Amino acid sequence: MKMSFRWFGEGQDNIPLQYIRQIPGMYSIVTSLIDIPVGEVWPIDRLKTLKEKVNAYGLHLDVIESVNIHEDIKLGLKTRDRYIQAYIDTMKNLHEIGVKVICYNFMPVLDWVRTELERKLEDGSYAMAYKEEDTVKIDPKDLNAQMEKQSGGFSLPGWEPDRLKEMSTMIEKYKYVSEQQYWNNIKYFLDGVIPYAEKYDIKLAIHPDDPPWPIFGLPRVITNRQNIQRFLDLNKSPYNGLTLCTGSLGANRENDLPSLIREFGSQGRIHFAHIRNIKYQDGRDFHETAHLSQCGSLDMFEIVKAFYDVGFDGYVRPDHGRMIWGEKGRPGYGLYDRALGAVYIQGLLEAIDKMTNGR
Repeated sequence: MKMSFRWFGEGQDNIPLQYIRQIPGMYSIVTSLIDIPVGEVWPIDRLKTLKEKVNAYGLHLDVIESVNIHEDIKLGLKTRDRYIQAYIDTMKNLHEIGVKVICYNFMPVLDWVRTELERKLEDGSYAMAYKEEDTVKIDPKDLNAQMEKQSGGFSLPGWEPDRLKEMSTMIEKYKYVSEQQYWNNIKYFLDGVIPYAEKYDIKLAIHPDDPPWPIFGLPRVITNRQNIQRFLDLNKSPYNGLTLCTGSLGANRENDLPSLIREFGSQGRIHFAHIRNIKYQDGRDFHETAHLSQCGSLDMFEIVKAFYDVGFDGYVRPDHGRMIWGEKGRPGYGLYDRALGAVYIQGLLEAIDKMTNGR
């Protein structure tokens, strides 16, 4: 596995690259041009500057997260071809700077959803949490303001203002899109971009819906084994693949994560991995935790072993961490707990390798 770390860019992230470089075993930065409006082409000059900054600290820039999908594509509107072409043009520019993987999602309107961004845990740390009852009660038009209030002044990935300024209007439009139409719109997008992914040698890795069930009546389809296989079958190119996010898929207790990793990893369709832990509560409720198995409900040893067993040699990053040791930063994306997660994952991998090979 190639260990990576999400960084939101100069002026967008309070964690300096030099600190990330000091995390043992760190190989690559996962980043984006978060300020570029969805649907616009990412300028090649800015991408080259970004790559130079990352490389200056001895780190690679191989994975982009995310090049977001314009809502017109998801809705299947007549204007979608223009935005698909912009996506292709951005892929071409990313190819020029050596990017190998694009993580993206097809979640409508909303990206990931949490009802709390800073729940205080028993040990005094702070983590993001989801409470189903609160989601049902809130008016969608108030959700963006609620998230912004808890964000500590940081922009939240997937909650960029240009995407959400017409949230209620956009949610209304999806009432006229059936789930089958939504699948058709996904296929239309894939068939438009995958030939260029092959041409530019960039693996596309869709992120599961987070959490993996409908929110505000919006379709959520990348949620379980059956739907993931259906998605991969929409376009059978090996460049059409998956970001296996343990926290997103793991929120559905019926998802057997090691089994999913073995199934789709053996097909060569996992191109990127997000590894994090969550703690189940009542019903669908959960909160995020430290990566250590005993801190949550997911078995990190079995998860990492499954990746090892299928020979996964792609990119992995420690996903959402807690805020610990008094750190202030973007919810879920502090330095300290994610650094601990990176080292923990590598420790598991080293132990599994030595156990397997009798060393």
